Formats: sequence, structure tokens, C-alpha cells
Amino acid sequence: MANEIKPVEVDEASAERSTVITIGDREYRLILTTKATKAIAKRYGGLENLGEKLMKTENFEMALDEVIYLITLLANQSILIHNLRNKEDKQELLTEEEMELLTSPLDLAQYKNAIMASMLKGTKRNVESEESKNEVAG
Repeated sequence: MANEIKPVEVDEASAERSTVITIGDREYRLILTTKATKAIAKRYGGLENLGEKLMKTENFEMALDEVIYLITLLANQSILIHNLRNKEDKQELLTEEEMELLTSPLDLAQYKNAIMASMLKGTKRNVESEESKNEVAG
């Protein structure tokens, strides 16, 4: 079956730094890759400006466009990873038009949390506590 819907397979490291959402009847992994970070930086001036842009968008249509752009960008990262590793089993990228047709505004509002979760996972750092260095010997 050429139209069989298969979940996108990625490596374990990518799976750990992803958030899974369902669009239509297919699951997508939202992954913040270096490629996606570069695209976001180009569009928004950096990851730090992204939250501000999403929250301060005055126009409802523009706000929807931004969420659609981000979901499409992040969902396509898992497909690009899959296609890179599975040259004989390439999958089509999700388009913004498909996003618009397969989702409702309510879905998009819920996806905002998935966007933020994938961003946090993609930029997560292991931070050691500085507490022991700051303690005063008494």
C-alpha cells in the first residue's frame, strides 16, 4: 500500500528530545534541530524572540500562521531525519496547507504547548548545582 500511514522513525537521541503530536490521523515528532534553529533565527532573530513573537501577535490570522509555520518546521525535522537514514523509504514532508486543512484553531492552541516542550527538550542542558561552591564554612 503506497498510502499506508507509518509513524516516523528516528533514532533514540532524537526521540528523547522530541514531542509527539497527532495531525489528522498521523503522529509527528516535533524536534528542534540545528537546521530548525537556523530557520527560526532567520525568521524571528533567534529563539529568545520566538515566545515574544507568538504572544504579541496582534492579528489572530498572523498568530495562526506562526503556529502553523512552527509546527510544520518542527514536524518536518523528524521526516528529514528519517529520509536521511532511510533513502529507500522516503516520506513526504508536511506542508502548511495540509496543516491548515487537517487541524482546527483549537488544535493549534494545544500545539503551542508542544512547540514549547520541543524547544525546551532541544535546548536542555545538564546544569550542576552551584550550591556547594556557595556554602560558607562555618
